[in-house]
Parts: sequence; structure tokens; C-alpha cells
Amino acid sequence: MATAESKTKKPIKKPIKKTSKPRTHKEVERPLELIRKDPYLLDYAEAIKGRHEHALDKLKQLTNNGKKTLTDFANGHNYYGLHCNSRNWIFREWAPNATAIYLIGDFNNWQEIPEFQAQKDPKTGDWVLKLPLKAIHHGDYYKLKIYWEGGSGERIPAWAQRVVQDVNTKVFSAQVWKPTETYQWKKKNFKPTVNPLLIYECHIGMAQDEEKVGSYTEFKDKVLPRIIKAGYNCIQIMAIQEHPYYGSFGYHVSSFFAASSRFGTPEELKALIDEAHCNGIAVIMDIVHSHAVKNEIEGLGNFAGDPNQYFYEGGRREHPAWDSLCFDYGKDEVLHFLLSNCKYWLEEYHFDGFRFDGVTSMLYYSHGLGEAFTNYGDYFNGHQDDNAICYLTLANLLIHEIDPRKITIAEEVSGMPGLACKFTAGGYGFDYRMAMNIPDYWIKTIKELKDEEWKPSSIFWEIKNRRADERTISYCESHDQALVGDKTIIFRLIDADMYWHFKKGDENYMAHRGIALHKMIRLATISTINGGYLNFMGNEFGHPEWIDFPREGNSWSHKYARRQWNLVDNEELDYQYLGLFDKAMLDVVKSEKNFNKTPIQEIWHNDGDQILAFTRGDLLFVFNFSPTQSYVDYGLLVPTGTYDVVLNTDAKVFGGNELNDDSITHFTNYDALYVNEHKEWLKLYIPARTAMVLKKN
Repeated sequence: MATAESKTKKPIKKPIKKTSKPRTHKEVERPLELIRKDPYLLDYAEAIKGRHEHALDKLKQLTNNGKKTLTDFANGHNYYGLHCNSRNWIFREWAPNATAIYLIGDFNNWQEIPEFQAQKDPKTGDWVLKLPLKAIHHGDYYKLKIYWEGGSGERIPAWAQRVVQDVNTKVFSAQVWKPTETYQWKKKNFKPTVNPLLIYECHIGMAQDEEKVGSYTEFKDKVLPRIIKAGYNCIQIMAIQEHPYYGSFGYHVSSFFAASSRFGTPEELKALIDEAHCNGIAVIMDIVHSHAVKNEIEGLGNFAGDPNQYFYEGGRREHPAWDSLCFDYGKDEVLHFLLSNCKYWLEEYHFDGFRFDGVTSMLYYSHGLGEAFTNYGDYFNGHQDDNAICYLTLANLLIHEIDPRKITIAEEVSGMPGLACKFTAGGYGFDYRMAMNIPDYWIKTIKELKDEEWKPSSIFWEIKNRRADERTISYCESHDQALVGDKTIIFRLIDADMYWHFKKGDENYMAHRGIALHKMIRLATISTINGGYLNFMGNEFGHPEWIDFPREGNSWSHKYARRQWNLVDNEELDYQYLGLFDKAMLDVVKSEKNFNKTPIQEIWHNDGDQILAFTRGDLLFVFNFSPTQSYVDYGLLVPTGTYDVVLNTDAKVFGGNELNDDSITHFTNYDALYVNEHKEWLKLYIPARTAMVLKKN
């Protein structure tokens, strides 16, 4: 999210919230762990404690002072919506502003008839309808006809678990989904091995080579094998929750409990996830709880004549940049809806966790727009949405209560401290946060600096720029950098020459430069991770074109809303070089046990030479960013021993010149000055614009 000019703000300390019972020592002191690790937070201890207290109070309220669990509370999906037992269909809806609700559909010729009119429960206030099993059938389409004071309208139930768009009319309807045979999971107790977490970000619809919307089954059969072969251990799927407009990339959600039917059936999505699990691949979902689509008929925008049933009132209702609506996280009913949504996707579809979209937008009243976040006071100045902070904290508590192995990632750009720290330490409880500074840095470097001006010291600092107590997901580019109006790294480096000089043997200078730097940028980024690494589908092999979904401006074409796998499969084209390098790079990272936990030890950097070298465990990473200067017998002081090259960006198989003989074992050279340090000199030939990884024997 872009930030504008810096604004000086006077920090406001938030007082600890008063409670009816004094906090225990454990509850009060543990949040200070976050502060002990970062003394600069000491001035904001009261605010940090206040947020922690807010979450504790809400947790106690929702769990009846601990008499039940948060998991028990988050069961709305089993209560609301349409369900059946051995005798009846039961439908329930929360719609406090409604005066009458009818279930209309195929089963009653879309007519409002008394037998299908819901009644308001005087105890709960919910609308309830009971029907015999023969009244409706699997596959029937249906909606609600809701009346309120001064109006009425057709609506899709808020908790609908299956929503389908008519091919001809483009109208959305809920669909009864109760197949005679439920999906039988092959892998029932999947335990992800994700150290480090290597994420393949993907979109089901645009994953096929053909100019069309791809399906869950096609992804399972055609794309998943590629991901497995490439060496990733996790896929992050976008656009799962139903959304009316395909071109929104799935970020304008209308039906939060419905897996998008444009890609197939619930069983087909389950089969995809199951197959991934059978091959050791974790599957996380890009979940959107930061906002909702404005649509009223398909979505929640004016569900029962109350535009604020789910959303904030007044000026906070609409997101100023996204043309969407902002949830009111202060309402228990909204918390129930969103927390149940988290539990639903984990239990019904066996997702292994979530990447929470738009967290920055949730945290601040400004949504982070026009904010520079230049000092800690900007995080604790009273301009933060405590309700949203509380929700995110509860969501993490719930997800890890269901299963401690589940994965949560925050897409957050402001740098809010504590986001990826444990709740007991005063944090929000995310497992990881996205290192969104890194792609911005690479783009800025490529755009603004000549190759001779790339400074290894700056590169090294930026790719390690993170809070010491939080794990991050590092990446060079995601889907954000591939959309229309932006460019992927490979296109920034090579531009139009990709169309004319990307055939093996026919490369010009720009192509050679782009291939070399594409590999080096990725290797530098992944080699310094402290949690995980992410790549967007196709970017690993340098997909040549931007993403442009079908729209009026392109005559509703799917030409740019797809992935051209034929390019990387073509042995005559350079894309294959980059694809092979990506796999080899992941293999090297996985070869070092507990790679995340190995400290990054700088060996040497020289901005004049444009040389950078550092170790992680037994792996030595050496980079020469100079576009013209190669070095003979360049000395690096390293732990004594012998070293073998395990990865070289200059290898011919990766499109390089192969100026080194990588079969040679390199011996360190004795130096009496460093005997006590057990270090000696390693002399290497380092060609211009190359990088290599050596492993100590």
C-alpha cells in the first residue's frame, strides 16, 4: 500500500482497560516480553498492554469466562444457513432489521408461499425455517426474499456455502449442496513440513495455458505436479471465496463461506487439497476479512435494509481506495461471522492456514493511506482500530487452538510491531508477516540505479531488514508486481527484447543481463530468509506478460489471464533456464538442515567491487553484482576446510557462460594470523554478474 508524505504525530499512550477482576501476574507481565526484546517500545507499554487486555476481555466474554473455548464459539457455520438432519431441512439467518423472510427457489417456482416463510425466534432474534426433507433437493437454486420497513429485495443467504452464477443471465444464486456421497479424504491427518516455508502463490482460474477460466481439477492434474517437481512445500491459493467480478482477483468477496463455483465443485477443491497433502504440500488460503464487496443482491452491502448490519457506520463504512465496505469488528455478531469463517475453511476443506489480506487497511482508521510510519509513535497514536486489532488477535488464537500447526501470515506494510509475535508475549499471534519492503526495494533499484551503482551493502541490509523477533515471508515479486500497470522483474530487466531475443543462442545483451540478474535477485532474497519464501505462479521462469483479467477494455479477453507453461516446456527458449535454476535454488536451501535457524554471518562486502559474501551453516553465498568486472583469486576469509560449488548462476544449464569448473574442490589457504579463529583464505574466480553457493565439507 503506497504511503505519502510523513506526518508528525504526538504519541498517545493508551491506558490499561479497567476490568472487574485484577489480572494475574502471568497475564500482565507476559506482554512485556515484546518490549524486552525491543526497548524502544517501552514508551508504549501501556498501549501494548491495553490491546492485550482488550483481547483478553473479549475472549472471556465470547467464551463465557472460559466455560467454553473459542473453538466452541466459532461454530456459526453449523448453525446459520441451510442444513439438514435425518428429519428436516433447517434454515437460519441473522437479520435483525428484517420484517419478513421467504425462501424462494426452484423448489417453489420462486414464489413467496407460507410454507417457506421463516419465523423470528423470540429468544434469539434469529429467523428460522424448518422444512421436510422432500421439500428441497440437492442442486436446487434458491435465494431469500427479505422485507424490511419501507422496502424489500432478493438476497443470497449470508452463510451460504455454495453460490453459482447463471451462465446466461450472470445472476448469482445459492445452491443446495448435499450430495449423496460426501468426499472421502485420502490424507486425513496431514502434518506439514515447512521449515523453511516455500510458497507457490497461485490462482486457479488463470493457471491454465488455454485462454479460459481453469478449474480445480485441471489445476490438480496439470499444475500441481509442476509445483511438486519444482520443490515448493506450500501453495497459497487466491480467489477461493466467491466473488461476483472475476477481475477483482478474488478480493471483492460476496459469499464468504462459498468456494468459488466458477472453478468447480466443493468436492473438486477438496480433491485438489487432498492430492497436495498426499504429496507433502501444505495448502493455505488467501482469506479476505479486510473488506467486502459493495453488492447488495450478491453480497452483504444492504442485507436486510440495514447497510450497517455487518459494516461500520458513517465515513468508516466505505473503503476510500478499494470501492468496498469495511467490517464493524466491534460487533459480536461480526466477530462470530468472521471467526466461524476461519474455522469453516480449516475443518470443511482441510486448509492448512491463511494469508490474511489487507491487514494494514484493518489496523488504521486511515487504512494506511497517506501514512509514512516513520516512528513508533505512528503505531500507538490513537489512530488505530482497536476492534480490528482485537479481531486479528482472536483469529490467530482460534486458528492455533484448532491446530497449533496451522499457518497464519499477515500481509502488512506499515511495520506494526508485534504482529508476528505470540499473543502471550503481547503480540497479535501471526506466524509470519510478508516482507513487503523487499519487492519494493528491487523495483526501485532496477528502475533508478545503473547496474554499476548497485551496492551490496544496501542489498544485504534491505533483504534482512525485519524485526528480530518476527518471522517473515521474503519475496522478490508476487501477483501485485505482475498486474497491468506494473511489470514483473524479468520484464523490467529485458522489456520488449523478451519477445525477440529469448531463444537459446539468439540472446542479445539485454536478455543475457536479465537472465543473470533474475537469478541473482532470487538467490539473494531466498538465501537471507528467516521464515519463508514466496513466488507467484510462473514468475520463477520469467513469465513474459502482465496479468490482465477479462474486462470491457480488452474485449473480455483471457489472453493475459493465464500462464503460458508451453514457454518453460520449450527446450529452445530461455524460460527453461530460469525454471531449472529455481528448482536447483530451492534444493540448495533445503539441503541445509534447519535453514531458518542458521545465523546469517557476513564474510565480506565491498561496494566498490560490488562483492557480497555470507554464510548460513555450511553454505557460503558469494555474489558479484558488477556488470563488467570479474575477479581472479578473490580472497574470502572463511572457516577452514574444503568447499564444493553446489549452485552457480553462471552454469550453462541455467543460461550462463560456465566460466568456472564447478567440479573442482576448493581448499582454504593457511594464514597464521587467523589460526586461533580457525579461518583461512578461500581464493575464488568470480565472474561479473554471477553468484555461487559453496558447501563446506
